[in-house]
Amino acid sequence: MSDRVAVRVLLLFGDEAEVVADVPPQERAAPERYPAAEIAAEAGLELHELPGARLTAAVGADDRLSGWRRA
Repeated sequence: MSDRVAVRVLLLFGDEAEVVADVPPQERAAPERYPAAEIAAEAGLELHELPGARLTAAVGADDRLSGWRRA
């Protein structure tokens, strides 16, 4: 079983999305990049809707996120 975390998409950078934990800015780690098309498809969003989107994601054994859903 994996844990789910709240995240926020900051911006799109080419075909990748910069994702951070959905916590106050001073508590955030550096953004991580994930394929924007994968996030959009799993969350049921259009690419242009990703910046600013609040989502949840499953944390895998390797600490990578997947299973994107709207929060």
